Amino acid sequence: MISTWTENPTLTRVTDHLKQAIDDKYLADMAARCFLNTIETTVRWEEGELPYVLTGDIPAMWLRDSSAQLEPYVRFTNTDEFLQRLIHGIILRQAAYIVEDPYANAFNQTPSGQHGFPHDETKMGPWVYERKFEIDSLAHPIRLWWMYVHRTGKVDVLDGLPRQAVVRTLDVLEGEQEHDAFSAYRFQRPHSAPTDTLLRDGLGPVSRPTGMIWSGFRPSDDATTYPYLVPAEMFLAVALDIIVEWAMTVWHDDDIRRRAQHLQSDILTGLVEYSLQETPRYGKIWAYEVDGLGHALLMDDANIPSLLSLPFLNFCSVDHPVYQNTRGFVLSRDNPYYYQGRALSGVGSAHTEVGHAWPLAVIMEALTEPSQGKVWDMVRMLARADGGAGLMHESVHVDHPNEYTRPWFSWANSMFAELILRVLGYDPVIRAPIVSSQWG
Repeated sequence: MISTWTENPTLTRVTDHLKQAIDDKYLADMAARCFLNTIETTVRWEEGELPYVLTGDIPAMWLRDSSAQLEPYVRFTNTDEFLQRLIHGIILRQAAYIVEDPYANAFNQTPSGQHGFPHDETKMGPWVYERKFEIDSLAHPIRLWWMYVHRTGKVDVLDGLPRQAVVRTLDVLEGEQEHDAFSAYRFQRPHSAPTDTLLRDGLGPVSRPTGMIWSGFRPSDDATTYPYLVPAEMFLAVALDIIVEWAMTVWHDDDIRRRAQHLQSDILTGLVEYSLQETPRYGKIWAYEVDGLGHALLMDDANIPSLLSLPFLNFCSVDHPVYQNTRGFVLSRDNPYYYQGRALSGVGSAHTEVGHAWPLAVIMEALTEPSQGKVWDMVRMLARADGGAGLMHESVHVDHPNEYTRPWFSWANSMFAELILRVLGYDPVIRAPIVSSQWG
C-alpha cells in the first residue's frame, strides 16, 4: 500500500479527538475504530495502480458501498494530500467501472473474471463481480464526486473517464425509461431464492413507462417487487441535478445539460403522479416501489437510498410534510420491516431474517433526527447492540445482540463514523435539497 493511516496526521488527530471528546470509553473506542475501519481494513492500493475499496467480508468493490465508505474522509480532502489522492483515485476507478459496464453493481480489482455467482445468466465481463442493475449504483458515485469537487475545488478530476461515465449513465437511464421496449439487460440466477433473480426470463416485473427509471434490484441487492424504486428515483434526481451543474459550469456541454434536465423532469413528474399514497393513519406518504399500473408497495428497507434517508441524500428537507408523514410510517409497525426489541429498534430488510434491525437504518434515523438528545439515545443504543465486537454489523437481532450478520461490514462502520463526526461538530459536505416543502 502507498501509505498507511498510522502515517497520516489528519486521521491520527481525528481519532485522538474522538477518544477525548466522548466520555464513554467503550463508545469512544468504537467511534475511532469505525472511523478507521474503511481505510485500515478495506483499502487496497499498490504503487502505480488506482486504489480499490473492498466492501468488507466480500472480496469485491460495490459502487454504492465504496462511495459511502469514503464519505467521512471527504471533509478533510481540502487539507490532506493523502486523502485527496485516495478519493481522486477511487473516482477514476469508479468511472472506469461505469464505462466498462453501467449495469453492474460490484467489480473486481483486476480483470480476473472472478464472478460472485458464476452461473448468473447475464452479460458478464472480466471486471464484473456481480451484475445486478440497481439505479442507485449510478447515483452514489456522483454524490461522492460532487462532495470531493465541492470540498477541494479540483474540477479537473471530472475530465476524461468521469465525463465518459456520466454520458454512459445518461444513455442507460434513457434506455431504462422503457425497459421492455428498449433494454437488452437481462438477469437470472438459476436455483436461487426469488429475491436473487428476475422473473419473466430475466426481464423483471411488469410495468408501464412513467418517465421514471426501471431498476431490477434494490440497494439491498434484492430484486424489486415493482421496478420503480421511489427513494432511488429521488436519489437519481439529485444526481442529475449535479450533472446539470457540471455540464453548465465545468464541461460547458449543452447536450449533457439538456439530457440530464429532461431525465430529471421526467423522474420528478413520474414521482408526483405515481409515488404518493393516501393512508388513513399517516396521511399522504411516499410508496417504496410502484409499477405505473396502479400497484404500490408500502414499506421501507434499511439500505440506502431509503425513504428514511431522503434528507440525508439532499432530496428534501427533514420538515417536508410528506417526508414527515412517511417517516412516521417507516418508524412504525405498519412498515413490515420495522422491528422493536429489548436491545435495538429500527428498520430491517427482506435481505436478512425477521426480527433483525440494521444499524445502518438506525444510523440513518439519527442522521435525519433534529433532536440531539434523541440522536445520542440512538448512538448509545447502537453501542449496546454491537455484540461486544466494537463495530457495526449488517443486521442485529433486536432482542439478542450477539446474533448478528456480517461482522465486517465497512459501509455501516463508515456511516456510524459519519454520524459521530456530525454530532461532534465536524462540518459535513452537503448541498441544498432539490425540492421545496411544497413539492409533491
